[in-house]
Amino acid sequence: MKRFLAVSVGVMVLSAAVGLNTQEVGAAQVDLSGVTPNWDKNLPSASRFTVLPAFASKAVRDNNTGLVWEQAPEATLRTWGSASSFCLNKNIGNARGWRLPSVAELASLINPSSPSPFVPATVFTGVLPENYWSATSSGVSPTDAWYMDLVFGGVGSTGKDNPNLHFWCVRGGMNADVY
Repeated sequence: MKRFLAVSVGVMVLSAAVGLNTQEVGAAQVDLSGVTPNWDKNLPSASRFTVLPAFASKAVRDNNTGLVWEQAPEATLRTWGSASSFCLNKNIGNARGWRLPSVAELASLINPSSPSPFVPATVFTGVLPENYWSATSSGVSPTDAWYMDLVFGGVGSTGKDNPNLHFWCVRGGMNADVY
């Protein structure tokens, strides 16, 4: 069931379909596809992620943030620039527009109460307990970028020319300063 929300802005009326948030009103499956992405949710792991059939079931929506992640991150090791380029050219489920996540977005996937690699294996496949590039450059050294350590669950930084990191592509709104 969908509710429709109409907002009047001057003489223009904007409408948006908003799915019921059944996390608060019941136990039925949640369709958050019409909900504006935001970071004010902290859903339990069992309802946090939705595999998306529209992407040939090869992408997962994070219902906390609204970001769409590739279900199986690349196992290939790359430099930061190569990983960024690979994501930009990626086609998952016949959809383009992928990118490296910011370090905050990547860290948001981590469930510290789960064992390494800290993400549900029932939703994501091929996630290795290794280091994954983020799009975020280091403020101290612009030749370095932040990465997410899926062995210990922390973040670190290394030279962008380091060829020994994995990467995980994402889709969704971003801060232009990330690149």
